[in-house]
Amino acid sequence: MPRLSKQFLQENLLGLSLTMVGLLCLALASIMYFGQHSYANIALASGQALDGPDIDALVKLNKAYERIAETVTPAIVNIRTTQVIKVKQSPFFSDPFFRQFFGNVPGMGIPKEQKEHALGSGVIVSPEGYIVTNNHVIAHATDIEVMLTDKRTFKGKVIGADPMTDIAVVKIDAKNLPAVAWGDSSDLHVGDTVMAFGNPFGLNFTVTRGTVSALGRSGLDIEKIENFIQTDAAINPGNSGGALVNVRGQVIGINTAIVSGDSGPGGEGGFIGIGFAIPSDTVKHIMQDLIKTGKVTRGYLGVEISDLNSAYAKQFDVPDTSGALVQNVEPDGPAAKAGLKNGDVIRKFNGQTVEGADQLTSLVTNTNPGTTVTLSVLRNGKPLAIKVLLVERPSNLGMRAGEGQGPAGTALEGIQVQNLTPALRNQLGLPSDVEGVVISSVDPNSAAAQAQIQQGDVIQSIDRHPVRNVNDFNRLAAQVKGQVLLRINRAGSGAYVVVTPGGGE
Repeated sequence: MPRLSKQFLQENLLGLSLTMVGLLCLALASIMYFGQHSYANIALASGQALDGPDIDALVKLNKAYERIAETVTPAIVNIRTTQVIKVKQSPFFSDPFFRQFFGNVPGMGIPKEQKEHALGSGVIVSPEGYIVTNNHVIAHATDIEVMLTDKRTFKGKVIGADPMTDIAVVKIDAKNLPAVAWGDSSDLHVGDTVMAFGNPFGLNFTVTRGTVSALGRSGLDIEKIENFIQTDAAINPGNSGGALVNVRGQVIGINTAIVSGDSGPGGEGGFIGIGFAIPSDTVKHIMQDLIKTGKVTRGYLGVEISDLNSAYAKQFDVPDTSGALVQNVEPDGPAAKAGLKNGDVIRKFNGQTVEGADQLTSLVTNTNPGTTVTLSVLRNGKPLAIKVLLVERPSNLGMRAGEGQGPAGTALEGIQVQNLTPALRNQLGLPSDVEGVVISSVDPNSAAAQAQIQQGDVIQSIDRHPVRNVNDFNRLAAQVKGQVLLRINRAGSGAYVVVTPGGGE
């Protein structure tokens, strides 16, 4: 087989290489050309906007939501608070006895006070600078800063606060501010569209949309008076004190709480579709009282009531479970004077249907003392109309039937109690001879908490006077001045505990 010369191979390989390069360039140019034109055709084909009467209706709906957001947002504020927390000192770092052995260890000193910062929301309710927010947003704050949507900041002053409903009013020194319009929360229905405004996780002036999931939510142990609007509009930490608004741009609630997960930034609880707002009818009453006098006055009926379940409905000849059953009538109280009796079922309050005990409590407390109201009652199945002149609710009275709380400014402030029922006795494992009231909650910042008093403890006496029920507790708690001696029973074991205002010795 003849051999190819080196020169022949070099010449032919060079020609072949040039040919291959040319073909490759031609192929690449073709791909780029046709590819560009293909993509252009695809982009043009997919860029067609939908139209039609149904799409036009959605566009109009979006424009309506935009209009609501543009109208309400200027009346929403960002509230930043600072709170000084006292830190308990370790004796190793504060006691001179230990310091003489260990000296001053660099980096080991613990400050006696620390500052904590929190974020919340508020709603401008007056051009003169009055702002409604949650009490828990500003409680214990030493400094309040309010930022408007135009980025102006003002120092806020607390005009008044109501821990019972978690409503507070803050004032800033500003004029001609945009204020919200108020709606009637009693006109809300499940399924209504609502929008939530606020500052979740510090993301200022956020708007979300959802529906009213339920009305009259109670028994959540969030506040003493509970008649919440439940919504699936996204509410997150930082939204507290913001507005819940209807489709007319009216505020029908103040956002206050959520059932949360733990997925939020920094570990805060995140939104899972269940949020709660205080109805505007409650907020307006509280707000007006706080602005006018700095305190809240509430109507008082003078009854202990409970929800009407199916068993009660059968026993008291009621066709359904709507209403509130009168368990006890306070002697010489407004209800007793009007002729209300044990076993009566209150079905309506001034014409408004009563769904349950907490709703009736809310209706009564939202009515000014001195007002005559009409109760629609069933007594042994027979309808009656009873007119009652409401008086002012005693300040040391619990908000729900069979509950009480320690008066503000005393050693018992922050303690909430309820009657010791047979069910609670069994649950707590208490002997049958133990009498008293059960502590349902203790404020962790209270003097009682510092004295190691806990939820579930039973208060048997106050300053050696026996406590048999909530009425005894309310009466004796109102007499407390300064340090108080409590007899506590915990899981069957009794002990005396001294509680001092401020937590001192």
